[in-house]
Amino acid sequence: MNLENIKSIYFVGAGGIGMSALVRYFLSKGKFVAGYDRTSTPLTEALIAEGAKIHYAEDVALIPDECKDPNDTLVILTPAVPSDHCELTYFREHGFEIQKRAQVLGTITHNSKGLCVAGTHGKTTTSTMIAHLFDQSHIGCNAFLGGISKNSGTNLLLSSTSPYTVIEADEFDRSFHWLSPYMSVITSSDPDHLDIYETPEAYLKSFEHYTSLIQPGGALIIRKDISLQPKVNDEVRVFTYSRNEGDFHAENIRIGNGEIFIDFVGPDVRIDNIQLGVPISINIENGVAAMAIAHLNGMTDEEIKAGMKSFGGVDRRFDFKIKTDKIVFLSDYAHHPSEIEQSIKSIRELYPTKKISVLFQPHLYTRTRDFYKEFADSLSLADEVMLVDIYPAREKPIEGVTSELIYDNLNPQVEKSLFKKEDLLNILQDKPLEVFVVLGAGDIDSYIPAITDELNKRLQ
Repeated sequence: MNLENIKSIYFVGAGGIGMSALVRYFLSKGKFVAGYDRTSTPLTEALIAEGAKIHYAEDVALIPDECKDPNDTLVILTPAVPSDHCELTYFREHGFEIQKRAQVLGTITHNSKGLCVAGTHGKTTTSTMIAHLFDQSHIGCNAFLGGISKNSGTNLLLSSTSPYTVIEADEFDRSFHWLSPYMSVITSSDPDHLDIYETPEAYLKSFEHYTSLIQPGGALIIRKDISLQPKVNDEVRVFTYSRNEGDFHAENIRIGNGEIFIDFVGPDVRIDNIQLGVPISINIENGVAAMAIAHLNGMTDEEIKAGMKSFGGVDRRFDFKIKTDKIVFLSDYAHHPSEIEQSIKSIRELYPTKKISVLFQPHLYTRTRDFYKEFADSLSLADEVMLVDIYPAREKPIEGVTSELIYDNLNPQVEKSLFKKEDLLNILQDKPLEVFVVLGAGDIDSYIPAITDELNKRLQ
């Protein structure tokens, strides 16, 4: 189906962070855009304000007439929506073209130079960092991001002149196999989504196939020492990176007074005294990858230095809400054991003498079943762990799989509690807190404004 001939786009699951970027893209092209999502959120309300027709009840009667002609309507679905969704069934039975988000993204970006970021974790921050570097430089870019950039206030950047498109390459459901990267960063390959892949070996094979899709003349920037053997074309350059070693790395790292400065080093480049706009230690490594992509595509040293300093971060990624001597409160999207480990270690590096309290909402029954021991090990790096019920997303409950599995395996020295998320604000009222972080990819972020208000009362 030629996207130019499409008049209407209907999204089954319009409010997801990846789907919403496509909603905005097609609105920018003057298409009629409508769709369904399960609940109203600030993001869906923003999409409605921008022109999308979104409803929240699963009802074929609510599908606009403009989206009922299979000859000029494209239906885009997210894997988060069950296959028996009644609207999806209607479109299937009436011969509509139905495509996955990643398939459409692959079509849109096929003729551009895709700068793709893949990996179990780190891809949203790294891709948003790359997009900001390019956007503020003489090069510019388009970008489809998996988070809301604090610099631009959106997950979609459009340029009429730049040949580059920054893309977060999602491995879930093998989505990134629809892409044709010009260059790609791979940040990590820790097994995840075993409900789809079944084995860690199959997960790694999927990444190996992804590397074979990088275009001749392009490049792969892969984190040093990850367990992945890339299968790149002979004409694809391969570089390694990490915080301290590899073709691209950082030297002379200085962390103190809430600031981080580094020197960026590569095979043919050195940029001294770079300040990180978001001074979290994991961003040293993310920044090295982002700067490598920027350098390889002709960005000047001065532009790289300015972009790293002005980078404002991503909503829900090390998102500081309160930062005072008395109390620090932040939220982070971390929902995999490796991400949680990195998150807590980064916070500990910033606040080595403070008590770190973590509230965690597990995401998916299958992920909890597969990694509950690893979750417990990572969370035990904190001084206090509070657990709430599993956020199911697309899944049905699995007998015997609850947050209690993680709770029972926490280090005995860790102060711990387990409660319903609805009781959270009452529990926090009298709880002494020094550094408090909320972790998870579910709906726990909806409590962030109320928690912020509650903790701000203590500062009055």
